[in-house]
Amino acid sequence: MALTKDKKAGSRGATRVLPQVVVATTAMLTFISFWRAAAIVLNDLASSAYYAGGIAEHAIGKTAPWFILAIMLFSYAVRAVYMESCSMFVRGGVYRVVKEAMGGTMAKISVSALMFDFILTGPISGVSAGQYLAGFLNELFHYAHLNIELPRDLTAAVFAALVVLYFRRVNIKGIPEGGEKALRVMYVTTVMVVLLIAWSTYTVWSHRANMPPWPLPQNLHFSPETLGWLRGSQLPYTFGLLGIFIALGHSILAMSGEETLAQVYREIEHPKLPNLKKAAFVIFMYSLVFTSLVSFFAVMIIPDAQRAGFFDNLIGGLTMHLAGPLTLRIIFHLFVVLVGVLILAGAANTAIVGSNGVLNRVSEDGVLPDWFRHPHRKYGTTHRFINLIAGLQLLTIFLSRGHIYLLGEAYAFGVLWSFVFNSFAVLMLRYKQPGSREFRVPFNVNFRGVEIPLGLGIITLVLFGIAVTNLLTKEVATISGITFSVFLFAVFTISERFTRRRDARHGDVDQFQLTPESSLTPEALGCRPGNVLVPAGNYHALSHLATVLAQVNAEKQDIVVLHFRALTASPSPQHDFAPDQLVTSIEQLLLTKVLALAEREGTPVRLAVAATNNLCNGIVSAAASLQSSVIVLGESSKMPVHEQARMIGLVWERLPQPRPHIMLEIYGAGGKTHFFFLGPHSPDLTPAEIDLLHKLWLKLSQELNNEELHHHDIVYFALQEIDRQLAAGNTDKVLQRLRQHLSERQKKPAG
Repeated sequence: MALTKDKKAGSRGATRVLPQVVVATTAMLTFISFWRAAAIVLNDLASSAYYAGGIAEHAIGKTAPWFILAIMLFSYAVRAVYMESCSMFVRGGVYRVVKEAMGGTMAKISVSALMFDFILTGPISGVSAGQYLAGFLNELFHYAHLNIELPRDLTAAVFAALVVLYFRRVNIKGIPEGGEKALRVMYVTTVMVVLLIAWSTYTVWSHRANMPPWPLPQNLHFSPETLGWLRGSQLPYTFGLLGIFIALGHSILAMSGEETLAQVYREIEHPKLPNLKKAAFVIFMYSLVFTSLVSFFAVMIIPDAQRAGFFDNLIGGLTMHLAGPLTLRIIFHLFVVLVGVLILAGAANTAIVGSNGVLNRVSEDGVLPDWFRHPHRKYGTTHRFINLIAGLQLLTIFLSRGHIYLLGEAYAFGVLWSFVFNSFAVLMLRYKQPGSREFRVPFNVNFRGVEIPLGLGIITLVLFGIAVTNLLTKEVATISGITFSVFLFAVFTISERFTRRRDARHGDVDQFQLTPESSLTPEALGCRPGNVLVPAGNYHALSHLATVLAQVNAEKQDIVVLHFRALTASPSPQHDFAPDQLVTSIEQLLLTKVLALAEREGTPVRLAVAATNNLCNGIVSAAASLQSSVIVLGESSKMPVHEQARMIGLVWERLPQPRPHIMLEIYGAGGKTHFFFLGPHSPDLTPAEIDLLHKLWLKLSQELNNEELHHHDIVYFALQEIDRQLAAGNTDKVLQRLRQHLSERQKKPAG
């Protein structure tokens, strides 16, 4: 194994031995239950309940709830298409599926529409949250008899911009948004939904409210801007199917967020597909009940004369027209707004994460220059993509000026065409790759040995029909969507040609021999047990590696430098990788800098690359597999050192028995080193703590006369007393005293 560059590589006649990089082709993943997967998707999907009903009624009138219901029922069929694509490619998503079925050109077109979807998700979610906040404050000012009224669109636009800027910062710092947080948000949302449904049901019963008019062509009342280029034509009224398709097109936002299902599929625990089906059913039932009932209750409870004023703030208007005391309604309205801000802001963050994942995947394919993927100096994130996404979202908010209907119309373009491309691709793959699948969209007929996918074909035709209808009736969406998609497609095409020409030059980076291995083991890397594992993720932050290279005696202990490709929640996840998927030009540059440091110190290193969706889990799992005795990390820019050590320690606790003894060393930017033992170990007592222990021993040993008493007896006795207090239910008192001790220690550090 070549550990550093061959010094004779440049001499005449010499054979250049390439440095070897062991690539673990199986990703180190942590998995989530179908409940958490459903919660992550619902954080995105359920947000549409806050604005879809108002947008639909603004466009087609009081029959809107029936079309929202129809879209929610149809969403289960669309979700089946995504399940089939996921069953074929764990690395699912529109881009991958379309590329497999239709080639690179159509993949670039589809990802252009998908990016239009993602770019608009942030603004429409942020603006909707702002509309609810402004509506609540204006209601509050009105009932408090204050002559103050916030301009709703402007307030919503400012709030949305702040949300985008906040999540831009969060994503640049790389702060993860886990499934646990999504689950907690959905707990709170569920409480709100149950209260809203129960209270609305009581209000409908007490007021003897009527159902919305049936969804018949004569009951459709299109607003002038709804018909677009068909304005003035009688076709939507005389040709019933066209009118139905127009109405469905203006209700399609009710199932926005389906792409998130493909994003979380890789993280679902075994058995994967059955759990995906469970998650899909939970998502379907929750969104069906929440989104559709909100629209029905709004039409049935809010008076017709007042409802138009709440199209941008539909659930807020509904809460203020429920039967009951005003004070209770205001409190519940506040609760609805707070939940809305949580879930809509979460959808805005999902948009940035999703966009970043898509653009990274496109860049890895050579469509965009690697310059975009160069890591942030401090945080190691792809900050250029994040800044680009945030900039486009801020521009969208500025152009829309907080107008939710305008944003909704444009947003529908990206949502719908993403569905169309995915469905067409899955349909084509039925014939291009006719082999067996774990899941197929139902209703397939065999005719003379040829499978006819009736179910998939009908879903695709319906989506395509709605999409074409939208092109004719949504002027702003059509113009903006096509303009953006054509522009982005042109950028992708030109950039791809430019990037391929540049890829022919490799003067500034070393070349490496990639050796695929299913897992990281001492045998695979050629290292001895007891080695030093040095994770390296950012080529701007290698000071901890430089220290290790200078201090470790390589004759006695091997050094393994391991880079992890982080699998974010992007629409392109998978379990198994080809080596060149994990070692792109960015990793090549990192490994080149690692070798330069190793050469400078004259110390050999073993190089490895692996993929993980949980960095702490990946580091500890790799250390256990490699039988490492020491893990060396640089100080995190995202959390304090003690929290960094705690996260690593928690992962170590989940390792199967027997757990290895590992030392964790964290090197700070100022040169300070922090040492931690993973698992049970003797405490590192300070001189003051040792003095206290000895003082107690002296006093107690005198009282016990001839009893044999040791220092460790006092420690064990004190620990048993704490354990008894906890078992007796005095946890709060113990924690209070412990917090007091920690506070005193921070004020006066122990000597």
